[in-house]
Amino acid sequence: MNVQPRSQATSGRGGQLLPPVDYWIIFAATALLGLGLVMVASATLHRIGDAPFHYFNRHLISLLLGVICAVSVFFIPVRYWQKSGAFLFVLGLVLLLLLLVPGLGREANGATRWIPIGPFNLQSSEFMKLFLVVYLAGYLVRRQEEVASSVWGFMKPMILLVLASGLIMWQPDFGTTAVLMVTAMGMLFLGGVPLWQFGVLVILAGSVMVGLVYHSPYRLQRVATFLDPWADVQGSGYQLAQALIAFGRGEWFGVGLGSGIQKQFYLPEAHTDFLMAVIGEELGLAGTLAVILLFVFIVTRAFSMAAQAERSGSRFASYVAQGLGLWLGMQAFINIGVNVGLLPTKGLTLPLMSYGGNSIIVACIIVAMLLRIDYENRTGYPLENGV
Repeated sequence: MNVQPRSQATSGRGGQLLPPVDYWIIFAATALLGLGLVMVASATLHRIGDAPFHYFNRHLISLLLGVICAVSVFFIPVRYWQKSGAFLFVLGLVLLLLLLVPGLGREANGATRWIPIGPFNLQSSEFMKLFLVVYLAGYLVRRQEEVASSVWGFMKPMILLVLASGLIMWQPDFGTTAVLMVTAMGMLFLGGVPLWQFGVLVILAGSVMVGLVYHSPYRLQRVATFLDPWADVQGSGYQLAQALIAFGRGEWFGVGLGSGIQKQFYLPEAHTDFLMAVIGEELGLAGTLAVILLFVFIVTRAFSMAAQAERSGSRFASYVAQGLGLWLGMQAFINIGVNVGLLPTKGLTLPLMSYGGNSIIVACIIVAMLLRIDYENRTGYPLENGV
């Protein structure tokens, strides 16, 4: 990818109908969004009732809102995100704290994660992940030398991370906490944290996660089920067993779109946490690998954009692209890993695909931010230092 000189980019923009961005990422994201819409429809239209199109219509509305947000975010220069990092992080904490107000948060399946705003339910933790990436990128730019040479410089953002993670665990939401921590730790490592400090952090974080699992009966049961889902097929191992059966039925090319059986009678949460199992059954190994390759492509391009931004002197944009790539890749890996039995079951959506308004909207914003970074990489304007 060649970065045009500023004068050339400026003169070229006047005669261009479309901005100079990576349209392959747009294609990959659109493919995942479109396939997700089709698969959510396939997973829910069989529900005979007063509104068989209920989930499809809501997902389509979320998708349209996500596209509108994405277009709006694309026109925000990267330097504005850098200036707003601290404010956005505090806003994220406030949204998480609001869930603790009695009667304000909406509870579903034993978790209080949503704030009702008219017909829309705001999921604070989804936006907190985005705000943390932006804040941490700004911190690494301001304090890179301190982070690389001082334990205190490394610990300051970790205190804020622990605070945010604690509020998310209060809901409780173990999956989002894991994604948040891995993303932040990855950004700190790429930001120059000494290897020994990073090793200590990994050990501490791992110990905390193990402790949370050990002292929580239902999480401990999930780990036991993960190790042997067939020991209690009708009980704790039901979800994973049905997901594995779905993948087995799909074989190479699937049973055909809309012809899956597991989603109709057996597989719980087929349109959210286990959408990948529906894809595996109806589109087979070919469809599953296509989805994985699309995610790999987007994450790879995110890190390529980060490297280009680093060479262009925009370290904030580089850290943001790395953080967004880590987040998107990690959440997709966890969701797919749960579906195929590589990881214990946890409630985490498949980005850009699963039913869920907040997840779709934030995923679209991620793509828009990556496209903005790529646009500024290609045109050389405006960089964070104003040059």
